[in-house]
Amino acid sequence: MKLSLAISPSARIANSPNYKWWVYVAVAVGVFLTVMDQTGVNIALPRIAEHFDVDIPTVQWVTLGYVLSTSVMLMPMGRLADMLGRKRVFISGFLIFMGAAAVGGLAQGYLALIGAKLAQGVGAAAIQANGMAMITEAFPARERGKALGMYMTIIGTGSISGPVIGGLLVSGLGWRSVFFAAIPVGLIAVVANMTILKDRTPARAGASRGFDWPGAGLSSGALVSFLLAMTNGHRLGWDAPPIVGGFVSAVLLLGMFVWWERRAADPMLDLGLFRAKVFSIGVSARALSFLAGSAVFFLMPFYLVQVLGYPFSTAGLLMVPGSIATAIIGPIGGRLSDRVGTRWPAVVGLTLSSTALLLFTRLDVDSHWAYVSLGIALAGSGMGMFSATNTSAVLGSISRERYGIAAAFLNLVRTSSNVTGVALAATIVSVTMGSLGYEPNLGAVVDSGGEGVRAAFVTGLRRAFFVASSFTLLALVLSVLRGEGRRTVPSEQELASSPHPSYTAGGKD
Repeated sequence: MKLSLAISPSARIANSPNYKWWVYVAVAVGVFLTVMDQTGVNIALPRIAEHFDVDIPTVQWVTLGYVLSTSVMLMPMGRLADMLGRKRVFISGFLIFMGAAAVGGLAQGYLALIGAKLAQGVGAAAIQANGMAMITEAFPARERGKALGMYMTIIGTGSISGPVIGGLLVSGLGWRSVFFAAIPVGLIAVVANMTILKDRTPARAGASRGFDWPGAGLSSGALVSFLLAMTNGHRLGWDAPPIVGGFVSAVLLLGMFVWWERRAADPMLDLGLFRAKVFSIGVSARALSFLAGSAVFFLMPFYLVQVLGYPFSTAGLLMVPGSIATAIIGPIGGRLSDRVGTRWPAVVGLTLSSTALLLFTRLDVDSHWAYVSLGIALAGSGMGMFSATNTSAVLGSISRERYGIAAAFLNLVRTSSNVTGVALAATIVSVTMGSLGYEPNLGAVVDSGGEGVRAAFVTGLRRAFFVASSFTLLALVLSVLRGEGRRTVPSEQELASSPHPSYTAGGKD
């Protein structure tokens, strides 16, 4: 009887008809932590630069290193989760994240801080690669869109809370507090996930022959080469030998990765997934959408502060409607896709995004703040509507045992497209400024801020948003063509099965 009482809270949760909501809460804490930490640390960058006496391009490696390590490790962590179990890899990610946060908070040198952020990226990859998959698995197939829409709510609230909480911590307790604050939240997440999540026996455990180390190495090398070339191209020049060499290396390594994966006994990424029309077209549309959307959140702070003259606090408030819209519209779009299918809600989302970007092509040096805020809200609404429904379509086209690597790959598409979109937007603006006789550098807008420089920047801004709108329109066409793939509503036989069959109460993790 004592043993029964001791395990009863966890057992009650595991057998509860509301188990899916327990999983959602447990996973939400972790995903929220990684999103909030990333946006919160950005607020601390000026103080970090001052403390370690480094310039802005150097201190940006605190963020860039985190993004790079997260991107590189997403697919390996997704593959490990498919092999070893999501719960094990997910909780391990928190332990790595918290340990690195402690090292970063105590760092006495800048290189130690960079190393801590690189390690945090590894932990964040383990969390992000599995969070989406676990939420999707916990909900029945007929509610997949709702689950993914609510996942977008986590992303939206995390991106809103990060700058606010980070700003309060930096102002009151210093930049180190941003790192230390992650530890108690991480501990709560570990306890919650250890208590709530059921142990899971991977469906393909018996068939697995081991981890694909060559595939992991080749994919990581290709990604690092590409992202480093993209992030430094506009600064060093696209024809500079290091940049050209980076792109050539990326192409060669990618080719070797594809060659190897087609021959590997147990590949990192099953290329057969791309034979499915819904999967391949859905992934392409996702890449184009994030490629376009990143331009908004990168360029708008420059425009609001340096061109319209708003203080940072006001500019931040004007950006908030985008995140709020994503958090609200994501679940609405997800529920709608469960009822009517994924194609047309995705098209509606891309229509909203395209409208926002086309509105931004009409910006001027004295545009009204309400016009800007409306565009940002439309962009956030479009992203929330499209991302939830498109992801539901992609995951609905594959079997559940592949959710780990598929979710990791979708997150990789998001991060790499965001980095690429920022680099492309910066290049368009810089080239435009140079063609108009001004220094081809965004720093010129920050440093001089003259009327001519601001006008040249706005001209480049409009061109960047026009290119971005073409990406969303292309994604819209692809979404119309992709079809629905598998049915959204399950059969009676599927409804009679467990709402979360991927978890087994007695399995070993």
